[in-house]
Amino acid sequence: MTCRIALDAMGGDHGLPVNVAGALLARRETDHEILLVGDRPLIEQELARHGAKDAFLIHHAPTVIGMHEKPADACRSKRDSSIMLAAELVAQGQADALISAGNSGATMAASLWRLRRLPGVSRPAIATLMPTLAGNAIVLDVGANVDCKPKHLVQFAVMGSVYARAILNIPSPRVGLLTIGEEEGKGNQLTLEAHPLLKESGLNYIGHVEGRDVPAGGADVFVCDGFVGNILLKFGEGLAAAVLKLIKNEVRKHPLAVFGKYLLKGAFKELLKKTDPSEYGGAPLLGVNGVALISHGGADAKAIKNAVRTVGAFVEGGINRQISDRLHGASAHVIPLTVSA
Repeated sequence: MTCRIALDAMGGDHGLPVNVAGALLARRETDHEILLVGDRPLIEQELARHGAKDAFLIHHAPTVIGMHEKPADACRSKRDSSIMLAAELVAQGQADALISAGNSGATMAASLWRLRRLPGVSRPAIATLMPTLAGNAIVLDVGANVDCKPKHLVQFAVMGSVYARAILNIPSPRVGLLTIGEEEGKGNQLTLEAHPLLKESGLNYIGHVEGRDVPAGGADVFVCDGFVGNILLKFGEGLAAAVLKLIKNEVRKHPLAVFGKYLLKGAFKELLKKTDPSEYGGAPLLGVNGVALISHGGADAKAIKNAVRTVGAFVEGGINRQISDRLHGASAHVIPLTVSA
């Protein structure tokens, strides 16, 4: 299945050159059609530099939302920005999905305003893949919702479970509630109230899990509010980078260890691949009535290429339809989730 993807060509720390290079990689390695959204003259100039002037359709967007602008204010004042127009293309059916490595808050706001929410979803959530000793796990929410109600966590669990089945090919994903202890009586008011709702949800809910269970692969889906999830995500990224740097520093201190470095070169290469955020391209915003993927601000061309792969799989897998069916289908066993935002 070929998808048309609206790529915010101006977004990210590295901007246009990285987005165009990533789009060109994706064009060579996938069948998906990419629509570049941004400043037409600048995009044409960058494509010409690659000798690919006519490689993509371009949708002109005269303004850009900066990485440090306030999302809601910027979306209101810059309705002709690359992020807003990419979301508009999806809303109008001219594209199947959008990707942006730009201002993540603005990408969320644009997606909510233009795409709206899936029926039955009150709070869309950002879901990210994290490497574990057991493979990969999904953590959500990692930043869309700082403050949540218990029933919002149940929605996250449903959406995360559907996503895990589709992306990780796990028939019955284990869902864990991330909190400060495995015992039922531990946690804050949010987790204590969410726990009994999750037990009745019909999901493969395994109960409370702790932070150490994430790298150990203690669950397939880890559910938390966006405040906790974002801290966990940034800590994990920083820890992976720090550990690899510590290993390199220690190897340099011991001359004989250099030989071990070459012997373990293949293993280190695989480890780097597993902990590299660019391997996944970004994190989808689950629960919006469309497909929106938030790529890392520091995304490189490889990340953009893999973001195209990820949203293609999302569209082809019909994940939004599955989420809607799980929440409202006749065969669903979850509790009613029509809660106020």
